[in-house]
Amino acid sequence: MSNEVRLDAVDRDILFHLREDGRLTNVELAKRVGLTPPPCLRRVKRLEEAGVIAGYRAVIDPEALGQGLEVLVDVEVSATDRRTFEDFENTVASYEEVIEFRRMYGRPDYFLRVAVADHAAYEAFLTGRLSGLPAVLRLESHLTMKKIKTTG
Repeated sequence: MSNEVRLDAVDRDILFHLREDGRLTNVELAKRVGLTPPPCLRRVKRLEEAGVIAGYRAVIDPEALGQGLEVLVDVEVSATDRRTFEDFENTVASYEEVIEFRRMYGRPDYFLRVAVADHAAYEAFLTGRLSGLPAVLRLESHLTMKKIKTTG
């Protein structure tokens, strides 16, 4: 968001409903937030133009793609030079299995969400791709017992 946008209660309500269902028609959205369609559409367009609404996407069931096992991975690196960090980041970001990749403050240095078919596929990914990267010092894998809340 380049310029800070003031959001009132109606804007926040619009964002809530679009976050829940980005395919709502303008007519249905307007009804839910208590507006008529034209001012609702103007508000949505303003939120899009301001970058508050950054885009729309489909939420895909990972099981349907054969990626039913999700593993959270803490990564510590031994690299101290920019080039090694950049190479590491570019390589890891290119892996299809990595569905989220963050550089962190403190420890761990990086946080990954990895989606694969099963435990054997994760082991192959971990030993064949991730652990062999020159920058990697330590990896710690976390398996989810139960998802309590997710936003997409």
